[in-house]
Amino acid sequence: MSAPGRSGWSSRLARKRPAGRRALLATVMLLVAVASAFPLLWMVLSSLKTPAETMQVPPVWIPRTPSLEAYEKVSGVINVGRSMWNSLVIATITTAGILVTSMMAGYAFAKHHFPGRSLLFSVLIATMFLPPIVTLIPLYRLVGSIGLNAGLAGIIVPNLANAFGIFLMRQFIAGVPDDLIDAARMDGASELLILFKIVAPSVAPAIAALALFAFVYHWNSYLWPLTVLQGNAEDYPIVISLSRLLSYNRGALNTGLVMAGATLAVLPPLVLFAFLQRFFVDSIVGSAVKG
Repeated sequence: MSAPGRSGWSSRLARKRPAGRRALLATVMLLVAVASAFPLLWMVLSSLKTPAETMQVPPVWIPRTPSLEAYEKVSGVINVGRSMWNSLVIATITTAGILVTSMMAGYAFAKHHFPGRSLLFSVLIATMFLPPIVTLIPLYRLVGSIGLNAGLAGIIVPNLANAFGIFLMRQFIAGVPDDLIDAARMDGASELLILFKIVAPSVAPAIAALALFAFVYHWNSYLWPLTVLQGNAEDYPIVISLSRLLSYNRGALNTGLVMAGATLAVLPPLVLFAFLQRFFVDSIVGSAVKG
């Protein structure tokens, strides 16, 4: 009689352990999510506070009288519309260029055999380890020699190809079945048709992830646009324009102004992430399964 009792107790304990682990894991994930989202939440709430609330000690967590006054003042300090448009042009065109070049080069490295392929791919990977500051001066001289400095074109053109993007697409395209590609070739499909009609839909999560990475990176790029534009404030992206708000942040009097500008700047990447989140997660799961 005692043995079945012990067996039943052991089975109940075994069922409780996975439930306890899941609860612990959910708690840890919740704490990490709160810690990650706290700076963003604090930024938004601070942009709605009055100057008196931003200077109050201890700090006011939630504004008592939310106000959009800081957002109205931002447009008087910087040209928000023009700066956001510049950032959108830079990030969108650069991201589109990176997607096209990465897919084409990744397809060539993954599905075509040519002399020196492994060596060329190794050199490509090696460039990923170069700090951006090392290539800053050569790129600047190159852009100046072809007359693209002091404008948006000088920011965009050197970034239309990306080593990480090529590497990422090559790894995902390598998993596309060769039989599928060979069947399309036998039906007379061109390589570009195969790439964009057959291969691209098969690696859609990777494309979405790369688009998200590229857009956010170039939306937030600061040093390269600042170097190329040479003080041409008319073409400043929003990230550079926001630096002008720092001069207004004396003490804590205009903290809400700075936070309002930062909130406006972060909205487009957040919207894009919300739209591509499902594809982004799918790309991570797919890479984990392949690994």
